[in-house]
Amino acid sequence: MKTERTWSDIIEKEQQTEYFTKAHNYSISRRADGKTVFPATENVFRAFDETPFESVRVVILGQDPYHGARQAEGLSFSVPVGIPIPPSLRNIFKELHDDIGVIAPSHGHLINWAHQGVFLINAVLTVEEGIPNSHANRGWEQFTDAVIKKISDHKEHVVFLLWGNYARKKKSLIDETKHTVLEAAHPSPLSAYNGFFGCKHFSKANEALIGYGKKPIDWQIPLA
Repeated sequence: MKTERTWSDIIEKEQQTEYFTKAHNYSISRRADGKTVFPATENVFRAFDETPFESVRVVILGQDPYHGARQAEGLSFSVPVGIPIPPSLRNIFKELHDDIGVIAPSHGHLINWAHQGVFLINAVLTVEEGIPNSHANRGWEQFTDAVIKKISDHKEHVVFLLWGNYARKKKSLIDETKHTVLEAAHPSPLSAYNGFFGCKHFSKANEALIGYGKKPIDWQIPLA
């Protein structure tokens, strides 16, 4: 009988490594020093909580959390209901509409994707208010690189969406003989017109999933 793997099975050893401990302790110490660190402590590992390992069908990799007040919630590109939709996410919604006709919602909360198996992970899991990349090169990248490789090694037929040069560098961690990798420019206003718009990654991801005999993602975010 097949035993389902959990995130604990997959990353427990990684959480005992020096680089994980260094990154985690750094974010804790910065909070203790009175710095405002995002996301909230209980949401740092939210991507893992919302999308069980066995459920992962699509991976969307972000760089680091939003650094504005109340924006980051532990899911890449996602913001809580009631928070203005950031420019990159607006461009994601534009491409969704142009690609498959999805109606742009009034909010940017992507939990519906996470619950369908879209793993929304940032390469760096914490950031200080107003200082992008402030927790980069502290060990988080090694941890999340290991997570991506574990997904590649222990699962089959996952679709990886790599947007922007930072994410595309992770391609070497993925076994393309059993997974689908889709690459494009980052959805940021600075680069979206250089290859993100028109990439059709959402329809292509669903085509790949259907080809693998898997259920496609319903990309429509609830409008309420």
